[in-house]
Amino acid sequence: MIDFRYHLVSLIAVFLAVALGIVIGTTALNQPILADIKSQVQSLEHDKRGLEDQTQALQSQLDTSDAFDAAVGPTLVGNSLAGRRVLLIVSNEDVPTETIDGVSGLIEEAGGTVSGTLQLHPAYSDPSAASSLQSYVTGPGLPTGVQLPEADDAGQLVASVLAQVLMIPPNGTAADPSGISSVTAGLNALDALSVDSSAVTAADFAVVLTAGAFQGDDAAERNGALTDLLTALDAAGSGVVVAGDAASAGADGLIGVVRGDPSLSGAVSTVDNAPTAAGRINTVLALVAEGNGTSGNYGAGADTQPVPPVPVPAP
Repeated sequence: MIDFRYHLVSLIAVFLAVALGIVIGTTALNQPILADIKSQVQSLEHDKRGLEDQTQALQSQLDTSDAFDAAVGPTLVGNSLAGRRVLLIVSNEDVPTETIDGVSGLIEEAGGTVSGTLQLHPAYSDPSAASSLQSYVTGPGLPTGVQLPEADDAGQLVASVLAQVLMIPPNGTAADPSGISSVTAGLNALDALSVDSSAVTAADFAVVLTAGAFQGDDAAERNGALTDLLTALDAAGSGVVVAGDAASAGADGLIGVVRGDPSLSGAVSTVDNAPTAAGRINTVLALVAEGNGTSGNYGAGADTQPVPPVPVPAP
């Protein structure tokens, strides 16, 4: 009869043999695996250094190109906006100050005058604030001569009021300046917008600066309030240009929404590279084209023209 201790010793021997086999096998396999891993790491490090060098070279080229565009911009736009007034409207707080200042400066280099800067606040396009805005524009405090459209939509009503006081009709005259102060003060009291310049006067053109895109379930409604404003400004003045970054040309960005609407894109120009010197040049040239009755999509995005029509210098 076999003793129990015999079975116990046999089991222990088996487990020891298995453990020893694993150790020996792992040791034998580790060397080629480790060598392969080291080779892959070295290859990835080499690729990383190559990509870093390529990125630096591309950034250097981009900086050189941007510097060139900035240098030739004033000459290229010349006096193409001489005697024309341009209103800047900043559609959200994500628009960089550098973009605002750059566009404003080049408009002045083109001989134009920036009539003022308005900053739209989130409440302007917030559906939950629509009833308050509608109550204001349908109340008794509007300037004399402002005619409300036959609409029951807050976005259309507010846009119409702003356009009537801010824009100069082609071959027409500006509205009473006191109307601008009254309307901007009323909308500021509702936290819908603010005046970011020393004063605001009526303008021939409007540039709406934007960045990024709306997020959330109300994105379409918020964009709708802004496109209502674009439509009203364009109808009341000599033209509108929407200038923003690449993200604003996406599905929920203001430029993307404009380009996706054949009717609106046929009336309003868009520029999707406004943060660059080339984009600022595009913005000014797009204003000139708008004054000549031509709208287009410009920049670096798909289905765009890289540059608007360049005006022919006067002899």
